[in-house]
Amino acid sequence: MDVLTLLGQMLNTTLVFSTALIFAALGGIFSERSGVVNIGLEGLMMFGAFAAAVGGYYAQDAGYTDLAPWIGLLCAMAVGMLGSLIHAVASITFKADQTISGTVINFLAAGSTLYLVKLLFEGAGETPLIDGFSVTPIPWLSQIPVLGTGIFSSYPTTYLAIILVIVVYFLLFKTPFGLRLRSVGEHPSAADTLGVNVNRMRYIGVLLSGMLAGMGGATITLTTTGTFAHNTISGQGFIAIAAMIFGKWNPLGAFGAAVFFGFSQAIRNYVQMFGWSQNIPQEFIYMIPYVLTVIVLVSAVGRSSAPSALGQSYDPSKR
Repeated sequence: MDVLTLLGQMLNTTLVFSTALIFAALGGIFSERSGVVNIGLEGLMMFGAFAAAVGGYYAQDAGYTDLAPWIGLLCAMAVGMLGSLIHAVASITFKADQTISGTVINFLAAGSTLYLVKLLFEGAGETPLIDGFSVTPIPWLSQIPVLGTGIFSSYPTTYLAIILVIVVYFLLFKTPFGLRLRSVGEHPSAADTLGVNVNRMRYIGVLLSGMLAGMGGATITLTTTGTFAHNTISGQGFIAIAAMIFGKWNPLGAFGAAVFFGFSQAIRNYVQMFGWSQNIPQEFIYMIPYVLTVIVLVSAVGRSSAPSALGQSYDPSKR
């Protein structure tokens, strides 16, 4: 294998691992820019991965094989939003501690999805295999050396994630909606004085967060594993939170951080190709992405400035 081919394949693998993180990190940005901490990204990704596997399976079983991945993705978006609605009601309407509420979402997702898998599939520990998305090369562009293999020969979800980075950046920083969303996360009382419905904007932010995190979970099911089990997500939601923080709650920064973490997972796979890696316990190799996550978070302490009102509930009657 020549160097250019290897570089192209590594770039492609990096983007495959990055895609789920990009979706989830963008979701976290919507929630936290509105002032609501969302520790529950892990659980919301789990809901999405489960819904994509089940929705895709039943669509495939009904004969909609070509549409099954898209139906699974839509199911993940819907279930992710429903899961985030629980977090929104608890933390915004009832003003529960947002960190605790998000943690509850994680536990709820872990327990309920495993229970439903066993209930739906006669006690099996995972869903049946489904046909997910296929690699879709872009004509002409896929012929470019390195970049053609690395970027333009990817899954549809990867293209969608990259497009969404640009869309979300524009939405947050170039539109009145984005200004209102950011204002309720920075100074909710001032936003309220100017006529912005703070709690409604926060609901929108959290629901968008759930939808995007659900898409992130679905991406793993529909491109990598082809099935859902209790370990399908394996901490990807927490890595997405790290990407969001390291990216300073900015879609472009979060994209760069997600690609970095995706690269760390790709390196883990390629390290195993070399003979000397046989002398290293596999557990250490699989630790690479998580160790890098901790290092990045430690290095980001004091350098990232969160929205001013993040984690603070708001009561309009006490304005």
